[in-house]
Amino acid sequence: MNQPFNNNANNAATHPAFLSVWEIEAYYGESYIVQNVSFNIHEGEILALLGRNGAGKTSTLRAIARLEDPALKHGEIWLDHQPLHQMKAHQASAAGIALVPEDRRIIAGLTVEENLQLAQIAPPIGWSLERIYDLFPRLGERRKQDGVTLSGGEQQMLAIARALARDIKVLLLDEPYEGLAPVIVQEIAKTLGIIRDQGITTVIVEQNAVAALKLADRAVILDTGTVVFDGSAAEVLENDELRAQYLAI
Repeated sequence: MNQPFNNNANNAATHPAFLSVWEIEAYYGESYIVQNVSFNIHEGEILALLGRNGAGKTSTLRAIARLEDPALKHGEIWLDHQPLHQMKAHQASAAGIALVPEDRRIIAGLTVEENLQLAQIAPPIGWSLERIYDLFPRLGERRKQDGVTLSGGEQQMLAIARALARDIKVLLLDEPYEGLAPVIVQEIAKTLGIIRDQGITTVIVEQNAVAALKLADRAVILDTGTVVFDGSAAEVLENDELRAQYLAI
């Protein structure tokens, strides 16, 4: 496993990783969810954060996004030399963190375009609507349609597009393929590859581990809230024993 950096804010500027998670511990109430989790991500990488249900994957994403649940009780999270662990959620968002949650949270009563425009009310503003529609032409075709009436795949595209409407550095995706047909999964994976080519760092939590691994550069596997593997995605795809033990595939 990659070694975390020294627990010292003054050393952050010399650390090569773009996003560093260092020995974080997080709780829901009295329940210990994430235990001493550490990993590093370099700029422009796609990291697959994998594990069985209850392994602590979503909780880790939420901790990076600085949401109040789970409560971060120990450890540090650094983004491009900025101490995320000292920030509130809105500050982490302004620093460049965008979380696309599992339920997508498309706002009812607003059109596709209004959902995107709402994300751009306050700075930092990211991609223009024209650039978003170039990447997601289907959203451009449905720009005047109520966002919640889109298909599941289109809603996922809208949720990702809404994140890009902000000026982001890291895209956190929680179960982006859930409930989607294989052809739509392939389409979204292709789009995420294009987003990576734009220099955006991505962390993907996904039960469809094979699809996530085929997209990712690296993988971190959690088991009961701890890291049990940190290495290349290709290594996980090639290791039947590792997949069977920790991913049940």
